Amino acid sequence: MNRALLFITTFSILFISAIAQSQSFSAKVVDEKTGDPISYATVQTGKHSGVITNEEGEFTLKESQVAKLKDSIFISSMGFETKGFLIENMTEGLITLTSKPFELKSVFLSTNNYSAEEIIALVKENIDANYAVNLSKKKIFFRQSDLNKMKKVGIEFVKSTIEELDKNLIDSIAGLIPRKSEYYREAVGDFYGDYSNHKLFVDKGAELYDKNADVSMDGLSEKMEKIFKDNVKPNSYLKIKSGWFGTKVQLDSLLIAEKDEDAKVKVENTDDQIFQEKVKDHISWMYEELFFHEDSKLDMLTKSNRYEFTLDNYTFIDEESVYIIRFEPKGRKDFEGVMYVNTEDFAIMRVEFNNVRPLKKFGLLGISYRHNLFRGKMLFNKNGKGTYSPKYIELESGSVFGVDRPLSVIEKNKFVKGRRKQNELALELDIKTTSINKFELVIYDSEEISQGAYDSALENPKMKADYLSQYDPSFWAGYNIMEPNAAIQEFKVLEE
Repeated sequence: MNRALLFITTFSILFISAIAQSQSFSAKVVDEKTGDPISYATVQTGKHSGVITNEEGEFTLKESQVAKLKDSIFISSMGFETKGFLIENMTEGLITLTSKPFELKSVFLSTNNYSAEEIIALVKENIDANYAVNLSKKKIFFRQSDLNKMKKVGIEFVKSTIEELDKNLIDSIAGLIPRKSEYYREAVGDFYGDYSNHKLFVDKGAELYDKNADVSMDGLSEKMEKIFKDNVKPNSYLKIKSGWFGTKVQLDSLLIAEKDEDAKVKVENTDDQIFQEKVKDHISWMYEELFFHEDSKLDMLTKSNRYEFTLDNYTFIDEESVYIIRFEPKGRKDFEGVMYVNTEDFAIMRVEFNNVRPLKKFGLLGISYRHNLFRGKMLFNKNGKGTYSPKYIELESGSVFGVDRPLSVIEKNKFVKGRRKQNELALELDIKTTSINKFELVIYDSEEISQGAYDSALENPKMKADYLSQYDPSFWAGYNIMEPNAAIQEFKVLEE
């Protein structure tokens, strides 16, 4: 073989190898024995970098991550042996983890034999030391998933002196109202601060939803207002009177504003709030709900005397031995769940919880509200200084809202002579909606910063999210995100 041919051959092999190394890599992590997916497993690609699997055990390493790999990647999860492998030796598909041999009980027989209550006392005693955190810059991925369902739609016609808003129109409205809507918001960026002071710079964001389907109470209100607006005289305006609506629908705002000061009231639209601000507000709220904060709904530590704790077993998280402690309310408290407590420093490394009773109930004048769901997971990493910070937070909140009361739609017209310058539509509403809102925060990397660096950190409140009518796997190319679940991957706006 001559030198030119040898050079070309060698270059081709190296080039092909480089291409192979730079491809993305996707897999699903499952239990070797049962085949069940392993949710929230850590896929470590470097000392301070990696991803976690989603609730279905799936993960993807982007091309940029694969290209930077210099050594094996390691996959670990609570109760399983850590598995390391070179990515070029793996094929995409399933990765199995083996259950870790249970050898802890014999070890603990020779150490302090704490009761569950004693462990909880030590957890509380060490909270300030374990969760002390300095200002930091974190690479984050945020996902919000909203599901709204219309459980009941009752719109009964009572009477109308508005010619256009007759019984036939009202009877048809129920059929025009969607029964289900989905909304997804995703963002990647840099999150600055500590547990109480926050800044956010969003690198990229997306909103995935059907613009024509919104079954929240606000969405239903807007849809009914639009129907009313489209079916009355252009020189009229409507005033909707109810404990729920209570807004003014302007039909000819310029004309009316000149002649009637009362018509200047405008309908506020909270959707005008900027994307970056909404994401930051949600992340700040998730931080406020961390179990060691005084104002968190999770009160199994602050009100520990009103909970029953049981030392269930022992296991491993990230090669650290942990106690498995279950908790449930003794009386009228709200939560049950399980926490995983480090046996050395008594830090809670993971907690999973759900409510056992509604957190809030309200009913008055035909309007009802019930906060019937609040559950979640919190996973923490131990840093080089021996303190802990979140690596994954998931909070899910659900509620039921109902309206069972009259609704009056009053038409006013400036060109009608005499004292009676208005007509009225009277309805009886019996409507019930349910909503489930899920928030997920993944922290991929974290570095400590100074007060000066925090003060100078920039935000971008004017950034605009991209609207997607269906899931597009290429949208996040080059960014670290949590693999979407099946519901997001299958979402698609149906064209009418």
